[in-house]
Amino acid sequence: MPKRNPSESKSPRQSFRARYDALEQRREDLIARLGDLGEKAQANPAHARARKLLNETFRGASLVQRAAVLEAASWLITVLDRSMTLL
Repeated sequence: MPKRNPSESKSPRQSFRARYDALEQRREDLIARLGDLGEKAQANPAHARARKLLNETFRGASLVQRAAVLEAASWLITVLDRSMTLL
């Protein structure tokens, strides 16, 4: 086997700060999306849970877990949005 340079085979990895900033931006986008649902959606318990995911749970999670928390919040907001359009 020919000698390989180990740095050539690795994909460029984002810095911690870049990943952190990307997650924060995504969180802000989801908070805005949740706010755009209107007053009718605020009466739904899923709205409060989505807010809790985006605030308390997100802040208490590690960087890796934050991505999963945002996925869960995104799914919940989508379900809430679809349920509002059906009513």
